Amino acid sequence: MNTVLTGISPIAPTPFHEDGTVDYEGMKRVLDCMVDQGVDAICILANYSEQFLLSDDERAKLTRLCIEHVAGRKPVIVTTSHFSTDIAVARAKDVMALGGDMIMMMPPYHGVGIAPPPNVVFEHFAAVNEAISIPIMVQDAPLSGVTMSVDLLANMARELENLSYFKIECPFAADKLAALIAAAGDYIDGPFDGEEAVTLLADLDAGATGTMTSAMFPEKLRPIVQEYRAGNEAAALEHWQACLPLINHENRQCGLRACKTVFKHGGVIASDRLRHPLKPMSQRTIDRLLVLAQDLDIIALKWGK
Repeated sequence: MNTVLTGISPIAPTPFHEDGTVDYEGMKRVLDCMVDQGVDAICILANYSEQFLLSDDERAKLTRLCIEHVAGRKPVIVTTSHFSTDIAVARAKDVMALGGDMIMMMPPYHGVGIAPPPNVVFEHFAAVNEAISIPIMVQDAPLSGVTMSVDLLANMARELENLSYFKIECPFAADKLAALIAAAGDYIDGPFDGEEAVTLLADLDAGATGTMTSAMFPEKLRPIVQEYRAGNEAAALEHWQACLPLINHENRQCGLRACKTVFKHGGVIASDRLRHPLKPMSQRTIDRLLVLAQDLDIIALKWGK
C-alpha cells in the first residue's frame, strides 16, 4: 500500500453452497458488494470468514481468487494466523507473492492450554516480519487466550519494521489503545478496533483511526470514523447512535452468522449455510436482524435484487 490505511476494513464472509462446498462465484459477489459499500479495504480468511473451517487447499484458492478478483480496487488484507511459525511465514510469503496488501495475524495459540510466553510471541511475529515487506496487523482478541501486554505490543511496533497496524478488540480496548499509542504511537500507522463497532466511539476517543467490522453494513459505519477524524464528534455520535441497535444485535445475538444471512436476503449470495459444528440462528433472531437492517436501509439487503 502506498498510503496509510484508515477508515473501515470489514471482514469478508466465506459463502458455502447448501452442500457445504465453498461457493467461489459467490465469493466474487461478496467482494463486489463490499467494493460497492465503499469500504477502505477488505479482509479475508479471518475468524468471521470461518477460516477455522477451511482446508489448506480452500484457503489457498480463496486467497488467490480474492486478490485477483479485487484487482487493486481496494487493498486486500489476508489473515495468515497459525500456531506454527514456519506455516505462518509460508502463508505470509504466499500472500505477498500474490499481490496482497497486508496480512493480519493472531499470536500463536492452540486451545487454551498451549500458548508461548511473550518472548516467543515476539519471535513468531519477528520471523514473519523478516520474511515479507508488506504491513502486518496484529490481532489482539480474547479468542486466542493469549494476553499480549502493552509493553510487548509496543516493543513489537518499535522493533519490527513491517508491524505497524494493531486490531485491539480485547476487554477495555479503548484503554489499551490509548496506552499503546502513548507507548509507541510514532511506530504505529493504524490503531484499529473490532467487535462489530460496539465500542467504536470510545476507541476513537482513545486514538483509533480505523475499525474492522463484519461486512454487513460498512457504509453506515464508515461515516462514524470519517466524521470523528474530521473533528465533527457530534455527527459521529449521531451516526453511531443510529447504528447501535443493529451493532448490538449482531454483536450479542448473531456473531458471524448475521452478515451471511443479510447477504443471502439481499441476493448477494445464494445460501447463508454455515459449516458444522456452527449452527444457524433461530428464526426469532433472524427476524429481528432483518427488521433492524431494513430500518437502516443497508446496501447489502438490496444489492443483488
